[in-house]
Amino acid sequence: MKKRIVFFPVLFLSFYIFLQSAQAQNAAPPEWVTCGACHSIGKGKIIGPDLKGVTERRDQVWLIDFIRSSQTMVKNGDEIAVQVFEEYGKIPMPDNNFTDEQILGILSYIKNYDETAVQETVAVQQTEAEGEKLTGEDTVVQVHSDTYGPGSTQPTFIVFIILFIIALIDLVITRFIKARFIHIIIILVSVFVLGEIMYVEAKALGRQEGYSPDQPVWFSHEVHSGQNKIDCLYCHSSSEEGKNAGIPGTDVCMNCHNVVKSGKQTGTEEIAKVIESWNTGKPIEWVRVHNLPDHVFFSHAQHVNAGKRECEECHGLVEEMDRLTQVESLGMGWCIDCHRTTAVQFKENGFYEEYIRFHEEIKLDKRLRVTVDDIGGNNCQSCHY
Repeated sequence: MKKRIVFFPVLFLSFYIFLQSAQAQNAAPPEWVTCGACHSIGKGKIIGPDLKGVTERRDQVWLIDFIRSSQTMVKNGDEIAVQVFEEYGKIPMPDNNFTDEQILGILSYIKNYDETAVQETVAVQQTEAEGEKLTGEDTVVQVHSDTYGPGSTQPTFIVFIILFIIALIDLVITRFIKARFIHIIIILVSVFVLGEIMYVEAKALGRQEGYSPDQPVWFSHEVHSGQNKIDCLYCHSSSEEGKNAGIPGTDVCMNCHNVVKSGKQTGTEEIAKVIESWNTGKPIEWVRVHNLPDHVFFSHAQHVNAGKRECEECHGLVEEMDRLTQVESLGMGWCIDCHRTTAVQFKENGFYEEYIRFHEEIKLDKRLRVTVDDIGGNNCQSCHY
């Protein structure tokens, strides 16, 4: 009996350690989920360049600086950084607040990447094997589902569900194992592992950094906003007064394309779709790029009008994007960090006139600035009422 009592917990713990070590051996570092939204290793371009062999092509110090803030290097005129930025559609890579150790972990993962041990994008594999053409939306959604989260936790989840059920049945009904503490250990460990998996998977839901769907009409923000200097508010006119920035109707497009009927990059094909929409009265079904969960309240007017925030702070350098891409996570932590560090423009801003105490403290030099957090921006009910 004593041998059997010792055997079962040892067998269980050995099996658990084996599963964890097997997963850890092939697992990407947590920071890779950010990189994996836009990059592959040995599978070609997704949004950014293929990273296979990048540790041999670039100096380690350069890679650390580039991963941490590529746009800083572009602005400082680094030749390689500028070349990469221009080669890949001028889509800015978001800054990453990683330590040197975290970045070295990413580089080590890239260098030692084992293609057979890591699940790659299923949609891309099927495209290569069957020659099917996927839309940009299909590809990016598949990339998102494969890269955000810890990877495939389904086998581990199923194993511990089975162990939990067996332990519970034997404890209550069959009673094959007489020592109850074994059942309790198995049940507690199973509950912990299952809870951890559910937490990590739930945390990854709704994250779309790198999302860049195909649109019904090829539209370049670089051409319209960058080259032609069309103000953001001309098309997204409700940004200052409304909750949503708004998608312009075909009538707004026709203000220019009533005359301009051919583009330098697409000729007449894409503009003809706009003209057809106008003639038939059928609206263009644009695909929304930046999405928030239904339980989150967000107002563009609060940020653009009252907060005096610039569009690129959340949307990146849109005027340099041929293809619109979500460059920030728009996650809760990202918003809270911004609220904690961003100073509110109190001077000459009628929206904040009622904050008398803060105005007096600023005049008396008792307070240098007021953050969004100071005025209640991080209260739960501000976004989740």
